[in-house]
Amino acid sequence: MPWKGKNIMNKTVTGCIVTYNNMSTIDNAVGSLLKCTEVPFRLYVVDNGSTDGTVEHIEKNYPEVTLIKSGGNIGFGKGHNLIMDRLDSDYHVIINPDIIVRDDVIAKLVDFLEKNEDIGMASPEIRFPDGRLQILGKRTPCLKYLIASRLRGSGEPSDILREYAMLDCDLTKPVDIENATGCFMFIRTKLFKEIGGFDKRYFMYFEDSDLTREVNRRCRTVYYPEATVYHEWGRESKKNFKLKLVQINSMLNFFAKWGIK
Repeated sequence: MPWKGKNIMNKTVTGCIVTYNNMSTIDNAVGSLLKCTEVPFRLYVVDNGSTDGTVEHIEKNYPEVTLIKSGGNIGFGKGHNLIMDRLDSDYHVIINPDIIVRDDVIAKLVDFLEKNEDIGMASPEIRFPDGRLQILGKRTPCLKYLIASRLRGSGEPSDILREYAMLDCDLTKPVDIENATGCFMFIRTKLFKEIGGFDKRYFMYFEDSDLTREVNRRCRTVYYPEATVYHEWGRESKKNFKLKLVQINSMLNFFAKWGIK
């Protein structure tokens, strides 16, 4: 491993997962993170009022995890912000409850940022559990990209989606990006706290795009393909009308704050 023998083992990392009825995926997420992570790592789980046994399962099976009950469904960003005052680490990672890691991806990301002090946040390569690459936006969201994403079928991505996902670039090496996906965001803790965490106006959706914009006002966000995580991506907003409305509201908040391209 490239970081063996280096001083990254002296660096501390915190991670946070926000859950809401994620019993079906939480074992894969928490279990793989605790098994694979060798650098000093503290994991928080903020539960937003689960009723499917998620809380009881974590309490019973993962005593090393710090569990915080928010008292209700306060949303993705506000859930992550709940632990802000507890963070005293060098690095912090924002993690979805449907993420799986298969090696010490956190150590790889620590090593990368330790070597690149001008980078504030890193986004790993993200694949489906079967190994297929997920086509995710890396350029700033705009109407043409969002419409193309909504209309996408099961076939090959359109030219517009390829542009949104920066498939017109060489993604086999690190590259600066305008938009990091919220399922796994690795950020310097000092920077995350300086920004104030996620913007409270987003209940869910677009808070990751907003955070990336805030980071890029101060330093760089970089896609780092040598680190890979696996994401059981469900695209719930395509199936659930209420979530679709939440997504539209967040989109309007994003454009009101940053403008429409």
